[in-house]
Amino acid sequence: MPSLIYRITGKGGLTMSFFGLIRENGVYLLAAMGKTLQLTLLSLIFAAFIGLFFGLLNVAKSRILNTIANVYIDCIRGVPLIVLAFFVYFGIPMATGVRLDALTAGIISLSMNAGAYMAEIVRAGIQSIDKGQMEAARSLGLPYGRSMCKVVLPQAIRVMIPSIINQFIITLKDTSILSVIGFPELVKAGQIVIARNFETFKMWAIIAVMYLIVITTLSKTARALERKISYGK
Repeated sequence: MPSLIYRITGKGGLTMSFFGLIRENGVYLLAAMGKTLQLTLLSLIFAAFIGLFFGLLNVAKSRILNTIANVYIDCIRGVPLIVLAFFVYFGIPMATGVRLDALTAGIISLSMNAGAYMAEIVRAGIQSIDKGQMEAARSLGLPYGRSMCKVVLPQAIRVMIPSIINQFIITLKDTSILSVIGFPELVKAGQIVIARNFETFKMWAIIAVMYLIVITTLSKTARALERKISYGK
């Protein structure tokens, strides 16, 4: 009996049911989602350092440092992520002879891309803090660096948290682009399953629901944090 996994089509053939697909491929798809989240988290950790570095350069009182930050941000934001991924995965090994695995190339590509957007989040967060905070710290004898680290940044981070979570969501969705370089994230896993059973509609529906669950959870977390921060002001 075909039962829950297979059902009989009008032409007398067998086709896998929706729940049959989940039963047969659920573990594999969950593992792929785990890799997707791992890639997203690692990329955002590196992107946070990149964003903090260039964000601080952007608010520094030096036109040279501002220019360096703006050149990086404009160049990275102006290049599609898929082009950046191809450049890192295929271009760099061709030029240097150093071969990168798909995970490393994916982390580099996503970190550079997300880092440019994180730099703007950091810049906006710092500029949202009243200038009087920096002036008060400097008047107490603190140097610029310590004033920024001890007084301005702790306040700015509270403002930046919802935007950082939103960037996490964007980066999570951007991981799907890395299927083009063979990284086994969720979209690539879906393509492999479809190549075995040709259940295109059902498989993409399952993958869409998996993304929807994770992204909706993160979105609600961002909104809850935003309300909490607004309430605490």
